[in-house]
Amino acid sequence: MSKTALVTGASAGIGAATVRALLKDGYEVFAGARRLDMMAPLESLGARLVFLDLTDDPSIVSAVETVAKAAGRLDVLVNNAGYGCLGALEDVPLAEARLQFEVCLFGLARLCQLALPIMRSQGAGRIVNVGSMGGRFGEPFGAWYHAAKFAVEGLSDCLRMEAAPFGVHVIVIEPGTIRTDWSRIARESLIRASGETAYAPYARRHAKMLAWNEASKVPSSPEGVARTIVRAVRAARPKARYPTGAAARPMLFLRHFAPDRLFDRLMWRISQSFG
Repeated sequence: MSKTALVTGASAGIGAATVRALLKDGYEVFAGARRLDMMAPLESLGARLVFLDLTDDPSIVSAVETVAKAAGRLDVLVNNAGYGCLGALEDVPLAEARLQFEVCLFGLARLCQLALPIMRSQGAGRIVNVGSMGGRFGEPFGAWYHAAKFAVEGLSDCLRMEAAPFGVHVIVIEPGTIRTDWSRIARESLIRASGETAYAPYARRHAKMLAWNEASKVPSSPEGVARTIVRAVRAARPKARYPTGAAARPMLFLRHFAPDRLFDRLMWRISQSFG
């Protein structure tokens, strides 16, 4: 019997790469996203497409029910969907902040709630929460995004202990700088929120830094993150966390050892490096 996986945010980037990697590894993969048309290439490879909107509970329930009905099991849940809401804390409307948490945290948690009974009945399962190196440190203009990713870390730590007696492993993937649409979407939200406010000079420099980074050779490929996910899923005793991709390990090392004020100065200097 082939194992089954559900991957969220599968229309592009890390999600699409993960679907391809799991298919290659022999999984029956359900690819979830709002834009079914963007997942047509995945369907041609053998993935089964599922409409999934993480801000809509009936959509989340329907997606898991579709997997359970079609496959009769769920071995791996990859919670990958997310985006970056940037802007000065003072400027970002709370409605936008709540949406950030709906997608990055509450939708993820709801999928865990629905997947756990299936995995418990099997006596085994893997929940892979794609966080970020930004779930371990902050940066200017990233309060809501980083808060959501910090929350994913805390939720995963608690869930890992709760699920362990039932044979369910909970894993956090912590990507660094990855070549996806994240940077463009984050820049646009930053300029929209803070491009004309008191924070504008600083926000615009931060946006230029993000644009430079995106255009450089620094970011790693989504396929690298997908390989890390497959390695974690395969492991008999997976680690709790897997930093992966450009800058992840050095930045987490630096954050662990650098005093707060020194780290703050470094992050601000990086943020404002394109004046």
